[in-house]
Amino acid sequence: MQRSVRSRELIIKAMLALIEEGKLAPTAQQVAERAEVGIRSVFRHFADMESMFDDANKLTRDSYESLFVSGDREGTLDERMLHAAEQRAEAYDSLKHMLLATQIRRWNSPMLRKNYATAQRRLRKDLDDWLPELTAISNTHREAVDAITSFETWHRLREHQGLTKKAGIDVVVTTLQLLIPQ
Repeated sequence: MQRSVRSRELIIKAMLALIEEGKLAPTAQQVAERAEVGIRSVFRHFADMESMFDDANKLTRDSYESLFVSGDREGTLDERMLHAAEQRAEAYDSLKHMLLATQIRRWNSPMLRKNYATAQRRLRKDLDDWLPELTAISNTHREAVDAITSFETWHRLREHQGLTKKAGIDVVVTTLQLLIPQ
């Protein structure tokens, strides 16, 4: 039994390592090779890649969520907007490969769609905790706040527009200042 648990963890850790290296859609064969187990072992432990992703999510969720919920939430509105943007920037940069891997598989995975929707609700609530002023803005502005603070926007700023982390944070904060009245 203990060997079986150890094998499952090795397989999950192998998949996570491949993703962190930029192999965003690792195959079962690649995972087996990295874990140094046979392909049969992979499918003895996991019915399919989705169940492997589900177990990986359960194993890592707490550490990922902790990247978003810490941080200095005191100060003026401008200071809190900056701190929130910095906190998300750090988290998004740390989780970039995992978030991209999720996006690749989400369209074909009910479990990943559900987990992603849950994560989006948590991020929205977390931003409400950072910035209680959000309750006083229009729904249109609130949706724009969620868009500008999303991983998708952050990824675009960093990867597609080539901005530095500081420049990306400046764009996010400037946009938040336009959307949230002082």
